[in-house]
Amino acid sequence: MLEMEGNTVVIAMSGGVDSSVAAALLVEQGYRVIGMMLRLWSEEGKEDQNRCCTPDAMALARRVAAKLGIPFYALDVRDRFKELVVTHFLQGYASGVTPNPCLKCNRFIRWGVLYEHARSLGANWFATGHYARLRRLESGEVQLLRGLDAEKDQSYVLSVLPQEQLQHTLFPIGEFHKHEVRELAQRLGLPVAHRPDSQDLCFLAGGDYRDFLARHAPQVRQPGLIVDRQGNVLGEHQGLAFYTIGQRKGLGISSPRPLYVLEKDVYQNRLVVGEEHELGRSNLIANEVNWISGNPPETPLPVEVKIRYKAREARAVVIPLTSNRVRVQFEYPLRDITPGQQCVFYQGDICLGGGIISTEVESA
Repeated sequence: MLEMEGNTVVIAMSGGVDSSVAAALLVEQGYRVIGMMLRLWSEEGKEDQNRCCTPDAMALARRVAAKLGIPFYALDVRDRFKELVVTHFLQGYASGVTPNPCLKCNRFIRWGVLYEHARSLGANWFATGHYARLRRLESGEVQLLRGLDAEKDQSYVLSVLPQEQLQHTLFPIGEFHKHEVRELAQRLGLPVAHRPDSQDLCFLAGGDYRDFLARHAPQVRQPGLIVDRQGNVLGEHQGLAFYTIGQRKGLGISSPRPLYVLEKDVYQNRLVVGEEHELGRSNLIANEVNWISGNPPETPLPVEVKIRYKAREARAVVIPLTSNRVRVQFEYPLRDITPGQQCVFYQGDICLGGGIISTEVESA
């Protein structure tokens, strides 16, 4: 077991600029810093191609740790990652929804396996390079805030975290803009200053998710009918998993006017399409809701809502149904409400939490 001292922090490292600068800032602030990197699952035959832990990324993280004078360890979580993240991804698409695996990874891998490992070793704190901020109240409660850089804000994918974990978490770069983080990396002589950001799902290794699904969940290749709202047959789809709500291109049908995916009827294996004016819903049901404060509201709550990571906020009212299930009523209909995605609630800069958009639809 590592010998821990007071004010010890384990920083999740990835070989990228954000986590590297976060580690450097913690060292400057006087923490005893320990770098840890996750070894994640990759497809058979494509070992070491997971973008979060390629051999190059691992080597860069070790170089950064050596430059900062901190110990560095790799934690093998390949089996747990496959079980909790990849399997959930495949099952989601197979059931007709569009999951966000980054949410599962944050909740159960970073703030699950890695967080618990750090705490079991005696670390006081757990830190990452996410663009988010924390506000610690006199009551002891911790609020999750948007990162100062609105373009890079990652509070959306952190909305799944409970209060207990956040109370022992640090986000060292949350008060910085991305260009400032790169400038800091350059000033500190870190070898990652100009390393590009990773945009794709890490376990896809740069490939297309449709090809990944075809390899690992071949049952999703189940052709069916493309129909309009009236049930008129317009064509044939190649499998519901290969389409998303609001999709216009790639439908393979001809029409005098553009057609969009309106919904996926899993029970009849039908893809329902229609014109642009048919898109949009004014409400949704969210399940598995996490309230960051730990206290679900008892009455309707005015909020701003993001229905996808890069979506613009929309004004709405959250109506509690149970402690972890809500109805969200929007001020105006939204066209891209997608079952399986996270619906996240804000009041100003404060992220209140969020839940998974259900396939269930309620009338307004």
